[in-house]
Amino acid sequence: MKKHSVALQVDRCRGCTACIKTCPTDAIRVRGRKAAILPDRCIDCGRCIQICPHKAIRPAGDPLDKMEGFRYKVALPEPALFGQFHNLTDPNIVLGGLLNIGFDDVFEVAAAAELIADLARRDFSPGRPLPRITSACPTVLRIIRMRFPRLIPYIEPVILPMELAAELAREEAVKKTGLSPEEIGIFAIVPCSAKITTAHAPMGLKQPVIDGAFAVNDIYLKLLGPMRDLTREGEIPDLSRTGGMGLSWGYCGGESIARGEKNYIAVDGIDNVIRVLEEIEDDRMPDADFIELTACVQGCVGGCLNVENPYGAKMRLAHLGEGLPPGRSSLASFPGAGRLAVFQRELDYIPAFRLDTDRGAAMEKLLKIDQLAESLPGLDCSSCGAPSCRALAEDVVLGRASMDDCIFKVRERMRSVSEDPDSYLPAPFRRSQPKKPLSERKEGGSR
Repeated sequence: MKKHSVALQVDRCRGCTACIKTCPTDAIRVRGRKAAILPDRCIDCGRCIQICPHKAIRPAGDPLDKMEGFRYKVALPEPALFGQFHNLTDPNIVLGGLLNIGFDDVFEVAAAAELIADLARRDFSPGRPLPRITSACPTVLRIIRMRFPRLIPYIEPVILPMELAAELAREEAVKKTGLSPEEIGIFAIVPCSAKITTAHAPMGLKQPVIDGAFAVNDIYLKLLGPMRDLTREGEIPDLSRTGGMGLSWGYCGGESIARGEKNYIAVDGIDNVIRVLEEIEDDRMPDADFIELTACVQGCVGGCLNVENPYGAKMRLAHLGEGLPPGRSSLASFPGAGRLAVFQRELDYIPAFRLDTDRGAAMEKLLKIDQLAESLPGLDCSSCGAPSCRALAEDVVLGRASMDDCIFKVRERMRSVSEDPDSYLPAPFRRSQPKKPLSERKEGGSR
């Protein structure tokens, strides 16, 4: 199974350190002028993919030819896909386009989202501590499991909408075709790398229910021609089973509204998510009953695998939803969906930041890290290849780096052999600027 779906293309990497400064879990280092990802700490938020100026970090999605191994292929389009197209007035145009590019059937993830919203309105998990935290964003689930394990009981025990859609789509396809479940391929069309990882390594399920995950930007161009033909010919199939509430899960706040929540907070952006989780852990957020957290800006429409900017995509998705009924899928029309939607296993703690399995050894390493961090300048310049001075201290203690990687430590050694040890530092960090030659100073004074 995939541990994460962010891949480094080493030949394109120039060691610029842009990625290490933006990673929320300090999961990237630059060593030997090349970036390296610490897989245990990666939460697949996709920020490094978006920020890399050289396109050296890419999502590791499934190739489209993976469909060829199945006799019957079902597409699961995420709500964010519909926000990528300008002037879209009917989701059936997108769904019909998916059939024309090789899929045999479609099942909207938005329809499964409406089922989960219906389940939530029935208060299916009484006794959970407040505030309840959404389980719809896999990046959020991973950061909680890594950094905020005390908050795991606050997470609603419901699988992702795309996972529920996969379960229902396979059941329908078996009844419709008479094929065995293994002959049916279920493929999600996803807006972010986190959902690629979750498709292969689900958190609330005992085993994967999705056979592959394709990036929105890989499907987008293939859809344009078939969608145009459908619109021109006017033969648009009636395939959609979702309303505006289901589509609204594609942007931040939509899930809370679809669930009918009154006292809720909707937060987007991984940095904001982490701040809110810190407040919940410190018991500083007592008024909210439900917390909707999405790691991407503006929600799934801001995922790193989309085509359009998140603000325009959110507007288009909202406009599309306004022309549809509020909701078209309910638990009454999908018997058994409520049972399928619940976690099959409890989420557990991911010890990604554990220094040692032995508590005593871990405490010793922590003390060493504190001591080394105190001896470093604290500028967090990232010239050493670590995101911060403390991260460098941790790397040294864990054997991933040396104190000589710090340019300021090099300056201390150079004092014994050089009159100007600051010459080894980048200009902003020099204590004094080098003096100009005497001839240049005289010219300047005579003007």
